[in-house]
Amino acid sequence: MSEIQTLNGDFTNVQGNYAIAVGRFNEFVVDSLVSGAIDALVRHGVDRGDITIAKAPGAYELPLVCQSLANTGKFDAVIAIGAVIRGGTPHFEYVSGPVAAALGSISLDTGVPVIFGVLTVDSIEQAIERAGTKAGNKGADAAMTAMEMVSLLSQIDD
Repeated sequence: MSEIQTLNGDFTNVQGNYAIAVGRFNEFVVDSLVSGAIDALVRHGVDRGDITIAKAPGAYELPLVCQSLANTGKFDAVIAIGAVIRGGTPHFEYVSGPVAAALGSISLDTGVPVIFGVLTVDSIEQAIERAGTKAGNKGADAAMTAMEMVSLLSQIDD
């Protein structure tokens, strides 16, 4: 009887080219997320020269930027980073849902992992917690997910 083959991504085979698409709006939070993503990539052996950052005006523009990056064929993974903070208007709903849906479909359409590192929070306090204080750094978490996907997909492609 043969054994079941299980493929798992890890953090040892993470070499590749990574793009970080950044929505500049809420930059006071987003900058910490980007720093966390870069730190995680570099600490796991990704060369700084293999990281490209593309800055979009805000989170709503991230899907087009991510799609453009993925379509170049230059990147093994694209990390989308931004922050959408709920306010007193329905703007939050108009941005967060469509951005999440579009980023997911880009992965499926291009075959390039597009990692959702966009904070969708109710308050500035929650955003700050997720950008490097109590709740860790969600930019670093997104980078870890990107590396794991690059590792996993390299095993599937073999």
